[in-house]
Amino acid sequence: MKSISNKLASLLLTAGAWMGTAAHAVQDLPGGPAVNQLNLHPPVTKIAEEQHFLHWMMLIICTVIFIAVFAVMFYSIWKHRKSRGAKSANFHESVTVEVVWTVIPFIIVILMALPATKVLVAQKDTTNADLTIKATGYQWKWGYDYITGEGEGLAFISTLDSSHRAMSDSGNVSEAPANYLFKVDNPMVVPVGKKIRIITTANDVIHAFMVPAFGIKQDAIPGFVRDTWFRAEKVGDYYGQCAELCGKEHAYMPIHVKVLSTEDYSQWVADQKKKAASKLDDPAKVWALDDMLKRGEKIYAANCAACHQANGKGAGAIKPLDGSAIVLDADHAKQIQVLLKGANNGAMPSWAQLSDTDIAAVVTYTKNNWSNKTGQLVQPAEIVAQRGK
Repeated sequence: MKSISNKLASLLLTAGAWMGTAAHAVQDLPGGPAVNQLNLHPPVTKIAEEQHFLHWMMLIICTVIFIAVFAVMFYSIWKHRKSRGAKSANFHESVTVEVVWTVIPFIIVILMALPATKVLVAQKDTTNADLTIKATGYQWKWGYDYITGEGEGLAFISTLDSSHRAMSDSGNVSEAPANYLFKVDNPMVVPVGKKIRIITTANDVIHAFMVPAFGIKQDAIPGFVRDTWFRAEKVGDYYGQCAELCGKEHAYMPIHVKVLSTEDYSQWVADQKKKAASKLDDPAKVWALDDMLKRGEKIYAANCAACHQANGKGAGAIKPLDGSAIVLDADHAKQIQVLLKGANNGAMPSWAQLSDTDIAAVVTYTKNNWSNKTGQLVQPAEIVAQRGK
């Protein structure tokens, strides 16, 4: 009896711990998904508000039609059933009925189509934008280039925070924060109340740029340019994800848009330009091995570890870097060309968007990490020389 009691207590404790873990792990994320969410995301743009209205209007109309049609049908079946002695009517056609059941649905469809068409046309009107940003999908991260407007010339890669990825890989999400798998190193930053045009394209496979709170979702297709727009009316952080199945890391490709006041946005632009100027490397600079390794470690963690793993062992079809012949080769050009142009029909994407120094750093890091103790040092000038080949 005592043994049964102990087992029961153990089960209760386990269940309690599991429930506590689950309760901690699932939390509402302001600007992102909510626990037990049934409705659309709270809108922060006029387009999203119109989409909410259309959603509920269509749902109500369809529900009313459903109830009305089936009510008449079930009433007719019940009222005129054979057991009550009902006799079926014998008629061939009725012009009145034909006209009524043609005209009424036609009117309903028109009344539904008019507001829907208005919103659809507004969604596609990307003219007169205050700021244009190109969002490029990569496996598996986003690249943001500020094309026109305040902030023109800024560009950066937005990658899932490495600590969140490590938490996912370990399976231990008991202490997961509310923004679990949504935290990125570089969010897209935009000003409130301004029309933001988003140009979408992709570097490798089809991706999709989606932020539900803005009411936008646009495919990003390699070789094509698509666009959409939004005007956020409230400052805050808003989240989305790639909405196209783009490969094995699809779940780790979040979108974080930070909406700032006009003044704060101007300050952010000024700060980013100062940082960009301070980080501008001279490709002719000759680096020491230790400095290059420290920089390469950061570049690898942010861009390469998701596929090749932190230990360089790869996974599945992803080839290991630890012990790789091309990494160990004294001919640096072989590995540099892989990073610049990609390999295996796009399975290994091109990283040409990285700076010459960053590419040199990550190549140097892989050549000197794990069991790859080659002592080889790759300088930025070598990357410059290989870009044109």
